[in-house]
Amino acid sequence: MGTAQQADTGNSRTSAQASTRPQAGTSAGVLRAATVGPDEAVQLLDEHGAIHHDATFSPYIEKLDPEVVRGFYRDMAIVRRFDTEATALQRQGELALWVPVIGQEAAQIGSGRAMNKADYAFPTYREHGVALTRGLDLADLLKLFRGISNGGWDPRETNFHLYTLVLAAQTLHAVGYAMGISRDLAADPTTEPAAVVAYFGDGSSSEGDVHESMVFAASYDAPVVFFCQNNNWAISVPFEVQSKVPLVNRAAGYGIPGVRVDGNDVLAVYAVTRWALEHARDGHGPVFIEASTYRVGAHTTADDPTKYRMSAEEELWKTRDPLDRLETYLRAAGLADEAFFEQVTNDGDELAAHVRRATLAMGGADIRQKFATVYAQAHPLVAEELAWFENYEASFAEENTENSQTQGGAA
Repeated sequence: MGTAQQADTGNSRTSAQASTRPQAGTSAGVLRAATVGPDEAVQLLDEHGAIHHDATFSPYIEKLDPEVVRGFYRDMAIVRRFDTEATALQRQGELALWVPVIGQEAAQIGSGRAMNKADYAFPTYREHGVALTRGLDLADLLKLFRGISNGGWDPRETNFHLYTLVLAAQTLHAVGYAMGISRDLAADPTTEPAAVVAYFGDGSSSEGDVHESMVFAASYDAPVVFFCQNNNWAISVPFEVQSKVPLVNRAAGYGIPGVRVDGNDVLAVYAVTRWALEHARDGHGPVFIEASTYRVGAHTTADDPTKYRMSAEEELWKTRDPLDRLETYLRAAGLADEAFFEQVTNDGDELAAHVRRATLAMGGADIRQKFATVYAQAHPLVAEELAWFENYEASFAEENTENSQTQGGAA
């Protein structure tokens, strides 16, 4: 393992703040180096299922109850099964689109399980694993992709914000929410400390919103963790075209700590995120995490990755599968038997069946409802647009009737 934490250069923070900041210690993964190399990342569990020690992050996992570690595997396996079922539903015409998560389960389950209940997550549109850790009924995620809802759940019930389809917009929302947490604590010191996790991908890191959000977060010491899942592809653009250096090296420009972690190692992701959240909750400001992982599937079900990437690359990353490495460890350490893995498979199948039933019971989208929520009062322009839409829909019914009559006459 090489150096994986970016330098914390500081800025206008007081010396008192600096003295209470968590120290890096002698960890090979957290030395305060100027830059992080492309092959350097915090890793506690390698692809062969072997444990590696890290002075800073190992303590976060060494005392974990075996049931918690088994829970990491169960969560990842269930999310993968959910993902395959949602993909099948889309292929069968039940969803307009689906965004696969296969390959990124460790990055999501590890970070999601590191959060406290009071913490708040701002996802993109692919954080199905984080949704599971926050207690969502995963069937609710499909309401958006079926077109019957602009969201699908109440974010206040789970501290999991609605999916954001506009790239990187959620990073701004996350920082604003984190600044609000700071104001609440200043007004009432008895308020439970909390932090925010802003999820985004390597593609979104090129958006101006990410830069602006990091500037504000650093300026106001906002309790936010920027969690970038670098899955190596921004749709069809490979990472080496997007950035000439590891993304974590950008953290120094904002004066905030940065950590690069093996995103397929659920134990390392959990430990690094726990460390970062404690750093943020304790008033030391934001942290940037780059989780190096891989998007095994397509960007969405409308995408065909065979058109732009080599199968050899996909096969290489499959050898680093997050579920396989944790299963190898659990078996070798005697922490899980065959009955456990069979039960996980059954649990995944039950969830998939539930999601399918729930999706089919949702019915179709009532597009007219979209027109009813534009203005509080009736508006002539909206009424005109609704009339156009209804005529447009009616034209399909007329066309189908004409086709049926033509076919009947030919018979």
